[in-house]
Amino acid sequence: MKLIRHGLPGAESPGLIDASGTPRDLSGVVADIAPATLGPDSMARLAALDPLKLPPVPSGTRLGPCVGGVGNVIGIGLNYADHAAEAGLKVPGEPIVFNKHAGALSGPNDDVWLPPGALKLDWEVELGVVIGQRAFHVGEGEALSHVAGYCLLNDVSERAYQIEHEGQWVKGKSYPTHCPIGPWLVTPDELGDPQDVELWLEVNGTRRQNGSTRTMVFGVATLVSYLSRFMALQPGDVIATGTPPGVGMGHKPPLYLKAGDVMVLGGRALGEQRQVVVKSPAS
Repeated sequence: MKLIRHGLPGAESPGLIDASGTPRDLSGVVADIAPATLGPDSMARLAALDPLKLPPVPSGTRLGPCVGGVGNVIGIGLNYADHAAEAGLKVPGEPIVFNKHAGALSGPNDDVWLPPGALKLDWEVELGVVIGQRAFHVGEGEALSHVAGYCLLNDVSERAYQIEHEGQWVKGKSYPTHCPIGPWLVTPDELGDPQDVELWLEVNGTRRQNGSTRTMVFGVATLVSYLSRFMALQPGDVIATGTPPGVGMGHKPPLYLKAGDVMVLGGRALGEQRQVVVKSPAS
């Protein structure tokens, strides 16, 4: 299945994409694509529906973040060896864990806000992992059974806030609109091997990132198991699994986003996103 949320920001309705690519409304079946919907039993009931009996979503309707009610967005840093090299950092011996504030979540085609005074706004195409049932001290062999699905994620980052300011990375990762997810949540059966997903990103029509989850330092099963040793992962939690090389910071000289720039990104079975960078309303 490919599950979506559609409608105005903060008032999204649940839906799915049928075999022809038509968005269908699920409002008569479930209240939302959110933690209560992501467990195995709920997902099995959705999978048993006949999509053609569901009403179509009107053309042009906005797509929101593909999961609602997200409690935590957990980031993994330097999880591709070639990305670590372009950042001038060594490959970590265990996953580097950081947080993005859940208030950073936005729809796949929503504008991305340039914070006032920001000079080093950067892009990161990633595979997002959405937890479907509580994971606490789970082994790698059972870790993927706790995953509801996967999504495309842009880990937008303000590098000065992240690296040059004192403290943790969270400050450079959490501005509103700096975590677009979607267009859909694709279920594990439809995605197949999460370690065989091509990812790409373009800025203003120029390809900047090309990569594959095959070259992750720590795969999805390892990440879920590892995180579950330090926290009880909850349904709806989103894991940003790291980005392949080609981020703006890694170019020589570095390339950073400015108002008017357009990012387009995609991945196998994950769909595509498109975002225009605009000045923050706080500017």
